[in-house]
Amino acid sequence: MMEELEFKYEVTVQKREKAMRFDAATKQALRDAGMMNEKNKFKINGISPKMLRTMKQEYVECPVIGHDVQFVQCFACPNFQSRANGVVLCRGDSL
Repeated sequence: MMEELEFKYEVTVQKREKAMRFDAATKQALRDAGMMNEKNKFKINGISPKMLRTMKQEYVECPVIGHDVQFVQCFACPNFQSRANGVVLCRGDSL
């Protein structure tokens, strides 16, 4: 039997024409998590390059940070629970 995920927020994933830019701190955090190489290229095991391109054009209105963030940043966040049908489940813990 599957256990229910504990989450505080249901956040809708939205699309943009162009990818959002990361600040230097976010890039470093993604590098530390092994999700980005030294040349600022995304490299996430189990996710195809085509899916990564799509994810770079998606964003969420983060309830914890208080502004829009690229979905890849949300995906790397410790509050990320899961994503299904265009909705992200977020724990909502402070960062």
